[in-house]
Amino acid sequence: MPTLKRPDGDLPEDFHLSRRGLAGAIFAGYAAAALAADAAPIVTDDVGLVTETVQLPTAGQSIRGYIARPNAPGRRFPAIIVVNEVFGLHAYIVDVCKRLAKLGYVVIAPGFFDRAGDPAPLTDFGEIRKIVATATDPQVMGDVGTTLKWLDAAPYVEASKVGITGFCWGGKVVWNACETYPDFKAGVAWYGQLGPAPDAPADPTRLWPVQHAAELKCPVLGLYGGKDPLSQGVPAMRQALAAAGKSSSEIIVYEDAGHGFHADYRSSYVEADARDGWQRLIAFFGANGLLPRPFMRG
Repeated sequence: MPTLKRPDGDLPEDFHLSRRGLAGAIFAGYAAAALAADAAPIVTDDVGLVTETVQLPTAGQSIRGYIARPNAPGRRFPAIIVVNEVFGLHAYIVDVCKRLAKLGYVVIAPGFFDRAGDPAPLTDFGEIRKIVATATDPQVMGDVGTTLKWLDAAPYVEASKVGITGFCWGGKVVWNACETYPDFKAGVAWYGQLGPAPDAPADPTRLWPVQHAAELKCPVLGLYGGKDPLSQGVPAMRQALAAAGKSSSEIIVYEDAGHGFHADYRSSYVEADARDGWQRLIAFFGANGLLPRPFMRG
């Protein structure tokens, strides 16, 4: 078994991690449309954790909530909502949840696309987009609100300490959620669209972060790739944040990285930038009232 060089800056022996190549293992559950032929994703085990899937009673029907949390009966922990990419609740998102839980958070990843289907096994981006399009901004914000209520009632959550992070599609959701809900202490957005395309028709149902920067209710850290076309919206977002006096929020651009640089199962993965971004995430949450709570991991 090769030694893992973990991109979040923690020692592999602390987390019982391994990496595995496609030649030696089948990756059950990774997004089929984006899995690189030479992928070697980080795999985090369940030691010291409780992992389960719950049902969140959202509008219309329930959706899944994947939970990873410290196995520490009688204790409460700060909580983090993890928002998926366009590929839904697949193995990468599950692993991110475990990485955060190992640090000392209760982590929940809602199944935002559950009403329409599971995009993870699909390879046709047209079909994936059809599923993603059903998750409208009002619906997603409603799902975030339901998730917050669920966390508030959970006996192992310190309900006054909740943050949110998300990737790609989920990066936009992070900004929108932090502009909508005062419940969050902080958010970390990995890439994600900040504003509409220049030629996009007006759509009053769409929530664009740049248009609501003044409504931010907590600090947000944006982590973007300089070679990602979506980063073209960064200057306007920085300007909107400055105009609104939101000096506690910031955007970091990794100039040589493209879109999806944290996604260790994709060819876009950039280990050094992923590691740096993860360290910044931990520091940002800690600086904004979301210090992880260490526990015995067994």
